[in-house]
Amino acid sequence: MTIDPTISSSPASSTVGTKILSPAVPDAPYFIPLNTPAVGTELVDRTRAVGGPETKLFSPLTIRGVEFKNRLFVSPMCQYSSDNGHATDWHLVHIGSLAVRGAGAICMEATAVLSEGRSTPEDAGLWQDSQIEPLRRIVNFSHTQGTLIGIQLQHAGRKSSGVSMFAQNTGIGSGSQVAHVGIQGGWDEIYGASPIAQTEATATPKEASEEYLARVVQAFVDATRRAKEAGFDFIEIHGAHGYLLHSFNSPLSNIRTDRYGGSFENRIRLSLEIAKAVRTNWDGPLFYRVSGTDWAEGPERDERTGEWKQWGIQQTVALAGELAKIGVDLIDVSSGGLWADQRIRVGPGYQVPLAEAVKKAHPNLLVGTVGLLTTGRQAEGVLREGRADVIFAAREFLRDSSFVLRSAEELGVVVKSPAQYERAWTRMAHGHRAPKCPALEEKVVLCERDNLVGNR
Repeated sequence: MTIDPTISSSPASSTVGTKILSPAVPDAPYFIPLNTPAVGTELVDRTRAVGGPETKLFSPLTIRGVEFKNRLFVSPMCQYSSDNGHATDWHLVHIGSLAVRGAGAICMEATAVLSEGRSTPEDAGLWQDSQIEPLRRIVNFSHTQGTLIGIQLQHAGRKSSGVSMFAQNTGIGSGSQVAHVGIQGGWDEIYGASPIAQTEATATPKEASEEYLARVVQAFVDATRRAKEAGFDFIEIHGAHGYLLHSFNSPLSNIRTDRYGGSFENRIRLSLEIAKAVRTNWDGPLFYRVSGTDWAEGPERDERTGEWKQWGIQQTVALAGELAKIGVDLIDVSSGGLWADQRIRVGPGYQVPLAEAVKKAHPNLLVGTVGLLTTGRQAEGVLREGRADVIFAAREFLRDSSFVLRSAEELGVVVKSPAQYERAWTRMAHGHRAPKCPALEEKVVLCERDNLVGNR
């Protein structure tokens, strides 16, 4: 191959001789066209010029000096594609495809702080230093696109050593949801709040000793340090969906008699210890994901005896207040994932009332909401009504990685599209709104035993 001597050899250069072809992302190791402003940022003057509205969804949000360009975030989604906890090119392409299309922020999937804290052998991890560099590569690419990126840290607790959702139909394990040692890369060291299995098909965990819990707290601290080295912009602690922290919070899975069981204050002790430890070692935005209810039958509390029967919104609101005191900036409200017989009536925005309850109780605390939020109008309505501050979406981004741009088009807002894709978004750039889809917005289904293993 002959190299033209008039082309600069600088990897981030965009010059041929003295002629500027296009501005480049500064300090990138290779040439990438610079998008200014960042993709997904509202072009306010353009919006007003075409008669578009002022929206909450596309208003920026600043947390601890970090500005999020819009309020439509990518929720963590397990990919079951890691190599001994290490991110691969799959993650680079998966996250990269979202980073180039304007998400307000991306939160990478649940990432185990200890090897035995993975929910499956294919889960992501950050329990050793060799896992930093593959993540740094993804972070760096996201930053070239002006997209903030965070990581969700977790310990899967009694749901550890499971079988990934798309591997459960292989026939290995005779219907068991446990990854077997030696056959499927599983392990025996499975810990929970109490020795109570979630279902007959899942493992019965060992009751975590106080010494083990101290190790878990330190593992969160160590993973926080590694997340900082990888360059992440924010951290989310996973305290939902039946994993370790949620299993301590709920009286359905926690029957301990020591200082980590019994009373509400004891059951949330581990959550607060971990949040405080991470906050002490992390200066940036800190999120905490919580399940707002176990969706078990019966009341959250026996009104006659005062006994807490399951985890629910009253305790969630109280926990949120304690987390705020520690310095958690945003509560990401989801639900379920712990109780085998959960019955969830699923429909558009079905989890928003849980987030709304937290927001109403703590108006100065930022709150995120999730759950079948699939249109821009729907998301804008939630924010406009003050029911939450941020929208987290998951499967809608898998169906349409341009969900942010489509939402802008739907609302009549003009946002920056990728320079490389601008010709696909000329309608949005000229203020032409996408049509409504009432059939999608009215869909309601009954979902039983919803996502017991993979609910994130």
